[in-house]
Amino acid sequence: MPEETSFQILTQIGSIILEDGNEIKFSVDSYRGHKYVSVRKYLKTDTYSGPTKAGITLSPEIVTKVSQALAALPDDASKIQDGELGKYAKKQGLSIVLRISSYMGSKGIDLRQWQEDESYKGWTKKGIRLPIDKIAEIKKLFTGMVKYFEDNK
Repeated sequence: MPEETSFQILTQIGSIILEDGNEIKFSVDSYRGHKYVSVRKYLKTDTYSGPTKAGITLSPEIVTKVSQALAALPDDASKIQDGELGKYAKKQGLSIVLRISSYMGSKGIDLRQWQEDESYKGWTKKGIRLPIDKIAEIKKLFTGMVKYFEDNK
């Protein structure tokens, strides 16, 4: 039996294959007895296959709120406008921001950490950009994560 302090992937919810052959994996993990969702980019190259720093962890409560915000978007990516969809408190001074943004001519779904305290105000390095053209798949993955937490309370 693993110790309470160990990291453990509890279940893989699914993944999105990117145009370059890499993928973004959605999983439910546990660390020190706390369950959370991990959305992380994985590389597949000749020299390395595995997780990257690009990713974010979300509490079950934030996953539910993000899932609800995404469900309100149309499945047709061309009808989705840039803008903030929600800001969710992760802990004191740290929030997760869900937004649609355009960068270098490409529109995407950003899930990023925003820090606001006496030492710093702005974006942190933690976050991930999801391809907006996969919005229907992304909605299903978030729905699957919400269902996992409902079934495993």
